[in-house]
Amino acid sequence: MSALGVAETVPVKRLRIAVLNRLFKPTGGGAERYSIALVEQLAVRHEMHVFAQQIEHDFPGVFYHRVPAPMTRPRWINQLWFALATWWMTRNGFDVVHSHENTWHGQVQTVHVLPIQFNLFKGRTGLSWALRCLKVLTSPRLLVYIGMERLRYRLTPGKCIVVTAPGLRDTMAKTFPGTASALAVVTPGVRDVPGPCTGAEQSAERLQLGLPQAGKCILFVGNDYRKKGLPALLQALRQLPEETFLAVVGNAAQIAEFRPQVQALGLRDRVFFLGALSDVSTAYRAADCLAHPTLEDTFGMVVLEAMAHGLPVIVSAESYCGIAGMLKNEVEALILNHPEDSKALKNNVERLFMDKPLRQHLSENGTIWARKFLWSEISTVQEKIYLDAVKASL
Repeated sequence: MSALGVAETVPVKRLRIAVLNRLFKPTGGGAERYSIALVEQLAVRHEMHVFAQQIEHDFPGVFYHRVPAPMTRPRWINQLWFALATWWMTRNGFDVVHSHENTWHGQVQTVHVLPIQFNLFKGRTGLSWALRCLKVLTSPRLLVYIGMERLRYRLTPGKCIVVTAPGLRDTMAKTFPGTASALAVVTPGVRDVPGPCTGAEQSAERLQLGLPQAGKCILFVGNDYRKKGLPALLQALRQLPEETFLAVVGNAAQIAEFRPQVQALGLRDRVFFLGALSDVSTAYRAADCLAHPTLEDTFGMVVLEAMAHGLPVIVSAESYCGIAGMLKNEVEALILNHPEDSKALKNNVERLFMDKPLRQHLSENGTIWARKFLWSEISTVQEKIYLDAVKASL
């Protein structure tokens, strides 16, 4: 207690932390933005070192270490190389090594995707299981991935395996039962919750992005267009009024694959490919809703970000997108039972645009919900995991 009788805050030990992420750039995807946000938050109190092959980031107090990439293809060899290189580069001098990649080293491991072993063997029994085992045993790529994954989830004193959603925690515990005691949930977050923008702000953002001033804009955000559900969304758009258009944000390398489909559906003038944006908030302000009919997302960070900007959202059910398990249908979002049901997707979009009270209801509740997930608060959970890892290693 101080002389005034006020409890003094015990200073947190300043740690030297290594963060492993092959891509450390905001256009990389949700996992990369997650890693970047935590590094920025924690750099205020700790010495953060980033080890990556591609770095497009500059933040005060963060130290960057470029990991050589002698070959990026095949990917499994690069993944093995990255694990070996970062093990060598971080073997001494750090209080904590935190990996966002499939590596065997690091007291803290953050899992952003479903386990490889789960994807390979889910629902397989008998002959199907045996044939899958044969496929794995005859594939150097799969053997490396599974071997590294098992080493990654082998428990050692102080190891913590962080997952980004409650559903992923359950999947991890079933796939690797020995990890149950080491699992912790640290969800994605948002820096702030600006809420809905004004009509004038929306017009300005549309002008900047080259989008039509008139009409209703559906926003799609995802680097893997197919996995995130763009084909179903294009089919739904074809059934919607012509003043409805779609803005697609994500990996520009995939545009060429989808342009022919857009033209075949007669949507050339209604689909706008914006490529990857370093600041997606511009697109959130330009849109009227977000459609995220993803086939697989352990969380769905773009849904949370859209809600923080006051956008009503349509999202796949929990079995496809983890965040949906945390939301109430028609309260914070409209939940799509099956992401490939283009008719249901079309009906939900149409309902949003025709029902103003519903649209406002989802916008208001979504904004309130998003305030529970500020990075400033989530980072304190991650910090405690670091401190517990250090304590366990003493």
